[in-house]
Amino acid sequence: MSEDKIYTVAGEVETGEIEPFSFNEEVAAVFPDMLRRSIPGYAASLEAIGSLAARYVRAGTNCYDLGCSLGAASLALRQGIRAEDCRIVAIDNAPAMIERCRTIVHEECLRDPAGAPIEVVPGDILDARLSNASMVVLNYTLQFLPVAERETMIVRIFEGLNDGGLLVLSEKVVDPDPAMEALLADLHHEHKRRNAYSALEISRKRAALENVLVPETVNEHRDRLLRAGFSSAAVWLRYFNFVSIIAIR
Repeated sequence: MSEDKIYTVAGEVETGEIEPFSFNEEVAAVFPDMLRRSIPGYAASLEAIGSLAARYVRAGTNCYDLGCSLGAASLALRQGIRAEDCRIVAIDNAPAMIERCRTIVHEECLRDPAGAPIEVVPGDILDARLSNASMVVLNYTLQFLPVAERETMIVRIFEGLNDGGLLVLSEKVVDPDPAMEALLADLHHEHKRRNAYSALEISRKRAALENVLVPETVNEHRDRLLRAGFSSAAVWLRYFNFVSIIAIR
């Protein structure tokens, strides 16, 4: 993405003021631990990406990891792919993430040179040209796009997928029932507290995410996918207010 469209969580400056921040070097250094502590079910979503890659990725096709951050989904794809002559394209707009991702990917490719190559590309995912794709991953990425641009992104993915291709869309969601939403939010905060986040950190993170991460309901995501042309879409994983949806072209 362009630098003014930041896929971020939240940050705090020395004055104590809370502001959105980019995935800079400081965030990149602690990012895997932050995800583990913040997103319940994150490890399960990566495991499933590998399993789905083994089933859906076809020989001679491309796979895309959009908003790749440090490349965890790309590596899960690589570990799962069984077909030959495939390529994984990992795209992100944050320079610190791209730099660290390239290092991680390089080390993995040295360790296992037989796997599919991963091309790490800096750029705006809205400008990405997807083609001959058998699998696309949006792992907690779409939620940081302006709502008005999400349909364009999903349509572009649909158009870049081959028939029978798969999209994995993982997102934080909001429940239309206020009472249920309050319960899910509280359970999520309890998850963070169990993972050593203080009440102050949770409060500041929530404030900094306001108007940056805009969640939608599961039905809004499903309806958008079906409008784009996907033949089917369903939630395969849910943990509190975090879901992973699979959609098949």
